[in-house]
Amino acid sequence: MQKNILTFYANAAYTKNFEKMMSQSPIKIDEAMKSIMDYNSKFGKIALDTVKKNTELSQTWAKESLSALDPFVKSTEKPEDFMKIATDYVSSQTQSTPKHIAEFAEVAKKAQLETIDLMMKAGKDAQEELTNVTKKASSPKE
Repeated sequence: MQKNILTFYANAAYTKNFEKMMSQSPIKIDEAMKSIMDYNSKFGKIALDTVKKNTELSQTWAKESLSALDPFVKSTEKPEDFMKIATDYVSSQTQSTPKHIAEFAEVAKKAQLETIDLMMKAGKDAQEELTNVTKKASSPKE
């Protein structure tokens, strides 16, 4: 019981001192956290939009591939007919695959560009904030 009380008071003193130190810091934690959460939200939106688009492309490709399998479930009398169906399927998949891969590549490229733009903006904002804090900290106190 005694140890718990000491731990409580030690934590309370630590918290109080930490809050005092942070309130005297030229960097405002609340503003920094708001900025971090804002960028976090923007990065999250890029990721979510990319996943949604990839899912949409995957579904489209899967539907096309499954539709191309329809001739396989029809009855054929000759083995040559079955071979023609298989050859046609492979041919159609070979022709459509580059198109689908290119669509995925475009989504990835867009996500990369948006991420780079956001990171550049975050770096610029951080540099401006650091410059302002440095100017404030180095200016003579009145």
